[in-house]
Amino acid sequence: MAKIEFGISLRQSDNVVEEAREAETQGYDFLTAGEHMFFHGPTTNGLITLAGAAAATTRIRLMTSITLIPLYPAAVLAKQIATLDRLSGGRFNLGVGVGGEYPKEFEACGVPVNQRGPRTDESLDVMIRLWTEDNVTYDGRFNKLSGVTLIPKPIQKPPPIWVSGRSDGAMKRTARFAQGWIPYMYTPEMLQKSIDKITGYSESRDSPVNPGIYLFFAVHEDPKRALKMCSEKLSTQYNQDFSNLVGKYALSGTPDQCIARLNEYVESGAKTVILSSACPPDYMEENQRLLAKTVLPAFTN
Repeated sequence: MAKIEFGISLRQSDNVVEEAREAETQGYDFLTAGEHMFFHGPTTNGLITLAGAAAATTRIRLMTSITLIPLYPAAVLAKQIATLDRLSGGRFNLGVGVGGEYPKEFEACGVPVNQRGPRTDESLDVMIRLWTEDNVTYDGRFNKLSGVTLIPKPIQKPPPIWVSGRSDGAMKRTARFAQGWIPYMYTPEMLQKSIDKITGYSESRDSPVNPGIYLFFAVHEDPKRALKMCSEKLSTQYNQDFSNLVGKYALSGTPDQCIARLNEYVESGAKTVILSSACPPDYMEENQRLLAKTVLPAFTN
């Protein structure tokens, strides 16, 4: 079996330093943080959160999961990412998403929600050029640059880009811009089909896209308890009933059940797995520890 890389999402924003060091000690390959400007529950800014994690770690790679690209001016975001990549010693990975499930945050940021796709594509084009070129001139629909040079540039030129989503547009975006594909709320069957599509869109590429998956999880010796925790957490987080969706889109159950389900994603092509704890705050630390101790060794030893 090819080596599978695993990442873990930060659990709570007020404990970044300790959680980052814990994840690095437990052997995870990636530490991730998501974001929304506004959402159904508390959320932070991924870039700022990971800046704190960067200062507290030395090995683990950092990834936003995900950055809502259309809500930022491209030049501003390029500068922030370049700074974070240098701060982390070249360990930053940019997770990309278009958002749209909470239109109020687009309204608050003055961005029409129906422009999120083309804004994202243009921003990625602009940022890659700013990270890799000097004297950049760009005359786009949303961005105008007149011979500007970003200094200092990131250590990685460019930082690896991972696209998330479920749409055909996201798959085409992956083939055009990204090093990795990291969809969420996906079944193994959906993952395989999307990998095949991206491969078809990538005929002109020099290197293949790294296929991944983002999974919410709850591991417990009592499978009913795991299912209940995961369902309640995701139902609150996404403001909809997840009681019949956990088994389809998330990882829950005993360690053996989680290993079996995770193996389905690996057999469907996943080479990078990012996991996010879906349980009450008082069980999150144990949830992550149990995952690292009982589930991941089946794929890493």
